[in-house]
Amino acid sequence: MVTIAAVANDVATLKVALHLGTSATNITSRYDGTALIAAAHLGHAEVVRILSAAGAPLDHVNNLGWTALMESIVLGDGGSRHTETLKVLLDAGADPNIPDRAGVTPLAEARARGYTGMVKLLEARKAR
Repeated sequence: MVTIAAVANDVATLKVALHLGTSATNITSRYDGTALIAAAHLGHAEVVRILSAAGAPLDHVNNLGWTALMESIVLGDGGSRHTETLKVLLDAGADPNIPDRAGVTPLAEARARGYTGMVKLLEARKAR
């Protein structure tokens, strides 16, 4: 229920599901992902904010080797929705220095894609 609401960007249903006791921490995809990762890669900043506050694991690494923060960059478009999502993750305490399996950091990914807004956010958080 939580992941379905997260993917659909359905804030109202997400809030009800969490209020009824569903967990923001479950592994819910074939990629060993979480609702937070799904919402981050889609650029659903408010959903990410709610899931973070509900205890979603900020630095969970899925079987692709990516965190929610990394997915907001790699699967995002660098636009305002994904940049805001990245900001929400950073404000919640997500680690900006967890690299992918190849050792590439979120900052390097953002730079390689020319996502200047994301680069500025990451640099401000001492990302390497």
